[in-house]
Amino acid sequence: MTVPAIEAHGLRRVYVSQRGGFFTRSLPVVALDGVELEVAPGETFGLLGPNGAGKTTMVKIMVTILLPTAGRAAVLGYDVARQAAQVRPRIGIVFGGERGLYWRLSGRDNLRYFAELYRMPPRVSRRRIGELIDMLGLADRADDRVETYSRGMKQRLHIARGIIHDPPVVFMDEPTIGLDPAIAAELRQFIAGLRAQEKTVFLTTHYLNEAERLCDRVAVVDRGRLQAVATPARLKEMWGDPATIAIEAPELPPERLEGLGRIPGVIDVELCRAGEVGRAGGARGAGEGRGAGEGRGAGEQPAPGGAVRALVRSRRGLAVMPDVMAALSGLAVTHVETHEPTLEDAYLRIVRRQPAAAGNAADAAAGGAAGNAADAAAGGAAGDAADAAAGEGGGDRR
Repeated sequence: MTVPAIEAHGLRRVYVSQRGGFFTRSLPVVALDGVELEVAPGETFGLLGPNGAGKTTMVKIMVTILLPTAGRAAVLGYDVARQAAQVRPRIGIVFGGERGLYWRLSGRDNLRYFAELYRMPPRVSRRRIGELIDMLGLADRADDRVETYSRGMKQRLHIARGIIHDPPVVFMDEPTIGLDPAIAAELRQFIAGLRAQEKTVFLTTHYLNEAERLCDRVAVVDRGRLQAVATPARLKEMWGDPATIAIEAPELPPERLEGLGRIPGVIDVELCRAGEVGRAGGARGAGEGRGAGEGRGAGEQPAPGGAVRALVRSRRGLAVMPDVMAALSGLAVTHVETHEPTLEDAYLRIVRRQPAAAGNAADAAAGGAAGNAADAAAGGAAGDAADAAAGEGGGDRR
C-alpha cells in the first residue's frame, strides 16, 4: 500500500484568545477545522489562502512545532504528534522572513551548526555545504557574517539550511515573500529543481503565479477549512471564467459556426462584426454547445461589409483549439486571439464564496493523492533541529 508523503485526517487546531480588561474571558479561535489532505511522494503541493486562513498553522503542525487539538497528521507514515523524533530528520523547513539564522555567524558556520544538529558525519556535511553554497550562489559571501547579507542572500541561506540533510520532504512557508523579482525568480527555479530530485515540496504562498508555475496540485484554505484541492488547470476550469477564442475571417458560414458549437467543451459561439466586443455569455456546462450567434438568431450573419468575428467560449480552456481550427479548415481566417482564465480568477471566486463556474465543485474539493512512496532517508536524532530552524527556541507545542 502506498504511503502518502504528507497526510491529514480530521485535523483541527483551536487557539484560546483572552478578551477583556479587568474581567477577562477565554474565547476559542478555530485555526484549522477538520482538514483532510493527502500529498503524494515527489509531488509539489501548494497551499493558498488569505491571511489568517490557517496556512502557517498547518505547516507548524506538520513540522512538529505545534500539536493538533484533534485529528491526525503524518509525514511519510510517522505521526507528527506521537513520532516527532522520526519525523524531524526526514523533513526540511524553510520559513520566509529573517528568523531562524544566527546573524553573528557566517553563512558557512550556520550550515555547519545545522549539520551538527542533524548529526551528519563531518565528511558528508563538508561536501553537502560546499554543494549548497555553490548551488545557491553564496560562494563569494559564505564566510561573511549573516548580518551583512541582503534579504535575498538570507533567504537563499534559509533554503540551504532547510535541505542541508537532504530530506525527502521539504516544507516552505512563503519562501519568496518580500524578495525582489530577480531573486524570487532564482529561488523559484531552485524549488522547481527539487522536483527533479524527487523531493516532496509543501509550499505556502500568496503569489498565485508562483503556485501555478511550480505546483502539481494546489489547495485553497479559508477559515480553517479546505475549500478546493485540484491541479491549477482544474481549478481554473471549475471556478475561472471560460476561455475565449476570437476568430476573424471575411465570412463564417452558418454550418461552420454550428460545427464549432458541437465541439465538446464549447459553451457557446457568438457572431459579431470584427472590432465589436461580444456580449458576456452565460455558461451552460461543458460540452453543451449553443447555436452560433444566438443573440442575432441562430446562423444569422451580421450586415454585409467587412470581416466577421466569432467568439468561442470554452470550459476546457484552449484544449479545444485543435478542434476549432479543424472546424474552420479551408476558410481564410485572418486573425485568432485567445484569452485563458487565471488562477487568480478561480482563487477569488473560491474565497469570496461565489459558485463554481461549471460542473460540480465537489470534484475539485475531493482531490486525493496517488503515487508510490519512496522510503524516507534515515536522519540522525536531530530532535532540536526543527525548533531551531523555526527560531522558536525549543518551541511550545501545546
